Amino acid sequence: MKPVATLATLIERFFTQRLIAQRHVSPHTIRSYRDTFRLLLAFAQRCRHKAPSALALEDIDEPLLTAFLDDLEQHRHNGIRSRNLRLTALRSFFRFAAYEAPTHAGQIQRILAMPDKRYVRKLITFLTRAEIEALLAAPDLRTWSGRRDRAFILVALQTGLRVSEMTALQRHDIQLDAGAHVHCVGKGRKERCTPLTQQAVRMLRDWMREPRPGQTETLFPNARGRRLSTDGVQYLLDKHTAVARQACPSLQRKRVTPHVMRHAAAMELLQAGVDRAVIALWLGHESVETTQIYLDADLALKQEVLAKTTPIAVPPGSFRPDDQLLAFLASL
Repeated sequence: MKPVATLATLIERFFTQRLIAQRHVSPHTIRSYRDTFRLLLAFAQRCRHKAPSALALEDIDEPLLTAFLDDLEQHRHNGIRSRNLRLTALRSFFRFAAYEAPTHAGQIQRILAMPDKRYVRKLITFLTRAEIEALLAAPDLRTWSGRRDRAFILVALQTGLRVSEMTALQRHDIQLDAGAHVHCVGKGRKERCTPLTQQAVRMLRDWMREPRPGQTETLFPNARGRRLSTDGVQYLLDKHTAVARQACPSLQRKRVTPHVMRHAAAMELLQAGVDRAVIALWLGHESVETTQIYLDADLALKQEVLAKTTPIAVPPGSFRPDDQLLAFLASL
C-alpha cells in the first residue's frame, strides 16, 4: 500500500506538481497561495505547538481553519473578500489532498464544505468625464516622468487593462499602424487585443520616441529602466490626483486606484451604449455576469429607465422641482 504522505510533502507536491507543472498557474497565484500557507502554518504552530514541518494532515482540520480565518479578520484586519480568497486557496489544496490521502476523506470533505462568508457588495467607484480630464491634465509634461505618467494614465483609462497587465506591457505589444491596438496576456493566461483611440496612438508615438533608461523594452518603465511596481503606480496616481483635485473638487471624495481607472473605462463604454457582452470581452472578464456591477453603479441609466415609466394617474417622467419664482408666488 502507498504510504500516506506527510503534510509537508503534500504541500510541496501541491505547489510543484499541481500548480506549477500541471496547471501552470501565474506567478501572482503562486505568491497568493504561498502567503496563505505561510500564515496558516504560523497559526497552526501557535495552536498545535508543533513546528510547521512536524504538522500532520490531521492537525489541519475544519475547526482549526475556521479559527484561522476568523483570526485573519480579527487580528490581521483582513476584509471578508481577502478571507474568502484564503479559503479558496485552502480548498484547492484539499481537493488535491483528497486524491493523495484518501484515508482522510471525512476530514477533507468537511473542509471542502466550508462556505464563503457573505458580505455587502458596495457600488463601484469610477471617474466622471470631468474627473478624467482633470487627472490627464495633472502630470507635468516638462519632465520625462510626467510624460510617462500621462501616457500611462491615458492608456489605462482607454483600455481598462489591469495594473499587472499595464506594468507588464512591452514596446512590441503596441501596434500603432492600421488597426492600432495593445496586446496583453491577462488573468487566466488569456490573450486579448484592445483597440486604441487616435488620441492614445498620438501620445504613444510621442512617448516611444522618448529616451529609454537602460534601453529597456518595458513600455512604461521606472527611472531605472525596470518594470513599475503596483506601489509605484499607486504613488504616481496619488501624486497626480492631489493636483487634479484643485481643478476638480469632486475628486476630494475619491481615492483613485488602478482599478478605479479600469472601472472608469468600463463606465465610459457602458454610457456610450456598448453591450455588456462586448464590455466583458474588452475587459477580459471570465463571465458576462461580472459586468453587471457597472449596470448597478450607473445612476444615469437608472434615471433614464425611471423617466420612461408611467405611474398611475401621474404624468410620465421623473420629478422636477418648480421654478423658484413660481414656487414663491404659489407660497403667497
